[in-house]
Amino acid sequence: MERRTLIKQAGMAGILAGAVAPAVHAQPAIRWRLASSFPKSLDTLYGGAETLSQCIRTMSSGKFEISVHAAGELVPAFGVVDAVQNNSIEAAHTAPYYFFGKNECFALGCAIPFGLNSRQMTAWMHDGNGMKLMREFYAGYNMVNFVAGNTGAQMGGWFRKEIKSMADMKGLKFRIAGFAGRVLERIGGVPQSIPGGEVYPALEKGTIDAAEWVGPYDDEKLGFHRVAPYYYYPGWWEGGTEAEFFVNQKAYDALSQDYKEMLEAAAAKAHVVMQARYDARNPAALRKLVGAGAKLRPFPADMMAAAFKAAQGLYDEIGATNPNWKRIYADYSKFRADQNLWFRFTEATFDRFMQAQKL
Repeated sequence: MERRTLIKQAGMAGILAGAVAPAVHAQPAIRWRLASSFPKSLDTLYGGAETLSQCIRTMSSGKFEISVHAAGELVPAFGVVDAVQNNSIEAAHTAPYYFFGKNECFALGCAIPFGLNSRQMTAWMHDGNGMKLMREFYAGYNMVNFVAGNTGAQMGGWFRKEIKSMADMKGLKFRIAGFAGRVLERIGGVPQSIPGGEVYPALEKGTIDAAEWVGPYDDEKLGFHRVAPYYYYPGWWEGGTEAEFFVNQKAYDALSQDYKEMLEAAAAKAHVVMQARYDARNPAALRKLVGAGAKLRPFPADMMAAAFKAAQGLYDEIGATNPNWKRIYADYSKFRADQNLWFRFTEATFDRFMQAQKL
């Protein structure tokens, strides 16, 4: 009796196994190309796309392949959006604020001066209205977006000379990404848009006076401290910079539901991994930079106040002429105000106490 029962159960298990065999085996093979805006040397940023690719390859048992290409291999660093939009490539990995010249709303999917920090940005995108609003906007560019990592709050960059007050910003040529350049102009600076791989020689030759990138881990690899010793903080224009994957709408629509779910899950993993790597690796890199002669300096208070005021004025002006900005920023700014109130009582208070302790 027990033997017959076991045989029956084994037979039923086989039937069930066949019924729930991974649906991926019935899926067509897919081959995509992804262009990054980042060089391979920046393993944290460029690595986000590799995490996505590896994760999808594993989940699909190799049937969904995304080949990752560094900036310049397929298209220039700042050409990835056009390439995805016109379906020259299926996907891109980039910092959306690089493309604020197309429309200021691109910056809202990445970082704006005095905006959300990394946790708040993730909350807005995943549990607020951020993803819905940004996908509606990106649809106008024939793209679907996915969160793809966050650097956390960034440093303020490397300066060849010391900045003692806002007056020292006048005429200063500063490599700075995205929206921050418009605010910089309003406080006297001269923004320069230069891809990451070209920043060091420009700083070394004096073509620019200062440059920001991300933070200690990436900056130490790029060697900026050797040509510009003053390392300022905080990067008020990047309190939580989000990278994103852009996928061509037609390519996305052609995916099965299984593959769409894999893409969503792989992007979420890439998002978490990037933030974790920066948080884990920045402290040791900062120590190395200081040991190599980097001089840490906070931005002058008058410059911070002037930049904040300039940013708020800029956002109001954009809202008067850009209806997409007005709609998305209204939601973003309300979410930011609520988050700021909450963090004031919890995160910020806890952090201030802990940072005052001797550990």
